[in-house]
Amino acid sequence: MSDKVKICLVGATAVGKTSLVSRFARSIFSDRYRTTIGVSIETREIRRGNHSTQLVIWDLSGEDEFQNVQPAYFRGAGGYLLVIDGQRAETVETARALRARLQATVGPLPFVAAINKSDLDDGSGAARSDLERLEREGWLLVYTSAKTGKGVDEAFGRLVDVIHGTRAEAWNRAT
Repeated sequence: MSDKVKICLVGATAVGKTSLVSRFARSIFSDRYRTTIGVSIETREIRRGNHSTQLVIWDLSGEDEFQNVQPAYFRGAGGYLLVIDGQRAETVETARALRARLQATVGPLPFVAAINKSDLDDGSGAARSDLERLEREGWLLVYTSAKTGKGVDEAFGRLVDVIHGTRAEAWNRAT
């Protein structure tokens, strides 16, 4: 049994959204910074249990607190990966603001927060207390590194699980 799910990657500028997509979809990583203008689309099929899901991954340009969420990009999306740079504490608040704007603009969508650049964690990045607070608020956090690949498949897989969890009745019939 197989289905197709559109997901979006959102987050502040330079948190590693494009690097996560490249690592997940093509198993590559580049140290060169590439700004995404508008949207870039990749696909990859993943298996969760005995179910196959074709992901259509929309890598959206970086957002900051002054930019507007583009509702058209989220049309038909099953959920989103909200990327936070584990080395830049300010990206936690940007993620909070983005989530609030997304809920106000497109309604509730399943999401997973990817705490990226975890391979660089030297204690000087995003405050543990800020990340723990997100967890207490019910955010599902997955620590990732696009560079090493750590947690990347898990983040996308957990998002698929959350999306299918919101459609539990249909998911249970499919498995």
